[in-house]
Formats: sequence, C-alpha cells, structure tokens
Amino acid sequence: MDLTPYVDHLRRELAVAADAGGDEARALAERLSAPLESAARLTLLNALSAAMSDVTRELAPGSVDVRLRGLDPEFVVTPPPAPEPVREEREAVAAPVVAAPPAAEADDGTMVRINLRLPAHLKARAEGAAAAEGLSVNAWLVRAVSVALDGGGRASVPGRGKDSGGRGFTGWVR
Repeated sequence: MDLTPYVDHLRRELAVAADAGGDEARALAERLSAPLESAARLTLLNALSAAMSDVTRELAPGSVDVRLRGLDPEFVVTPPPAPEPVREEREAVAAPVVAAPPAAEADDGTMVRINLRLPAHLKARAEGAAAAEGLSVNAWLVRAVSVALDGGGRASVPGRGKDSGGRGFTGWVR
C-alpha cells in the first residue's frame, strides 16, 4: 500500500495553513514537512496495524499482518486452514489401534467428533509424526490422547513392533 498520497495530502494541508500565516509561517512549514512526513508515516502504519489486529481477531485462526517494505506497508494474509474433507472409509481403515480400555471404562462404541485447532507449527509436526508411523492424523491424535490419559508410555502400533517384522497386524476392531 502506497502511503505517499496520504503524506502528500498532509503536506498540502500544512502548506495551506502556513500560507495564512505569511512568509515566516511558510518557511517554518517547509522546515517541518520532512520530520512530519516520518511522523505521519509512522502514525498511519500504527493505525493500519491496529486495524489489522481487529481483522485478525475476526479471522482467527487466520491472520493479517502488516509488514514494512521500504517506506510502504504491505499486507500479508494467512487464510484459515481449509477443513479437510470427511473421508469416512479412509478413517475407518486407519482407525486408531490402541490397547482396549480397562473394563471399568468399557467403550460403548460411540464415536464423537470434535474440532481441534492447532497452531500451524504443531499441525505440521503432528502430520509428520503420523506419516512417519503410517497413520492418519486422526488415528495418531486418538492414540496420543489415549496414551496421555492412560498415563502409559509411548504406545506402539500393534503389528509393527520388532516381533512381527511389519508383516502382519494384531489388535482389536469393532
């Protein structure tokens, strides 16, 4: 965004005001115009930053940043992540494989959906970890939550340990 037209407008307004004061006022306005240009640019940049902060608040988890390139600000828009399409078949195939819950907490088979908003850097790390273990992100997150809540160590995917050599799968399925 070019701020020059706005700064030029302020200079013209200062010149018009100085004309009413005579030659001394005009000379003073000319001496003040350079320092006022910097102050005007900074003030406009602060106003733009405050406005983009409000926009970011409404756009969350996306954002709009104001960056300074040379003398002019530029807007950098980070859109919210697009929701992943629902792939019920794929999720069913990659269903989380975790140890059966204790008898007191027996699962009745009900599945629920939640929205989880992660910062982009955590999402990328979760996707990488899931891919490294050959799991969907959903299956990896379910397993991680289960391990965290059950207080156990890191759970391994059945059938992928040292015993099976990766040739077969064991576990439970509904």
